[in-house]
Amino acid sequence: MEKTQKTGTQANQSAEKMLVMLEYLAGQSEPIRLLDISKDLGVNVSTALRFLTALINKGYVTQEEGTSRYYMTYKICALANRVSVHMDIRSIVKPYMEQLSQLFGESVCLAIEESRKVVYIEVVEGSGQMLRTMQRIGNVAPMHCTGIGKLLLLNYTDTELDQLIETEGLERYTEYTLVSKSQLTEELSKIRRQGVAYDNEECELGARCVAGPIYDSSGRVVAGVSVTGPTNHLADEFIAERLGEFRRIMEEISFKMGYKAFEP
Repeated sequence: MEKTQKTGTQANQSAEKMLVMLEYLAGQSEPIRLLDISKDLGVNVSTALRFLTALINKGYVTQEEGTSRYYMTYKICALANRVSVHMDIRSIVKPYMEQLSQLFGESVCLAIEESRKVVYIEVVEGSGQMLRTMQRIGNVAPMHCTGIGKLLLLNYTDTELDQLIETEGLERYTEYTLVSKSQLTEELSKIRRQGVAYDNEECELGARCVAGPIYDSSGRVVAGVSVTGPTNHLADEFIAERLGEFRRIMEEISFKMGYKAFEP
């Protein structure tokens, strides 16, 4: 038991040292030598090099050609920008999610893509109270069998789709899951025509969702909003009666995100 606690403490200390190094490098006005980094941070050269190598491998640090001195890249800025953008999306979309929850009487989710996965960043629970575990805030889900995931796949080129299939696979969750590229590409073509995507019991039997895209100023799908509920409630006729209003709300969200194709 003591060994486990010690390991956890060491891991925490390593994480703290890594963060200290990031903050230190961010404060440098020019590339800096390994020896100076080691001296200024009070760590031995091998430890400093190990941290720097990890940061280089993740793209946060690089070395100056000719001198091999270290400096930070702009990746950390991009990371901060994504957090900022996602906060903006949540503040813009939340009131519309509440409208949709009332319109359908079901739970509504907002999700984005991170590392070829769907990540849920906001949820409004409806009166139906059917909210799958994977749709909790911060949870991840596959791209190929979720409504929002399919919308985000509209951004993918054919080559990128092949890479997704190779790295992530097309896991079968139910008998309705799309498990081949041909099935998936056919589904994506249908989504482009319809403007909305569905999950028809592809992740969980008895659960269905309809999802709409959120476009940014460049016309790229940056997020999606889905309404989730039991199949006996979200029947075709029930959805069809509300689809016009659903599309209108999604268009208004995209307009507020800078997409001019939906300009009133």
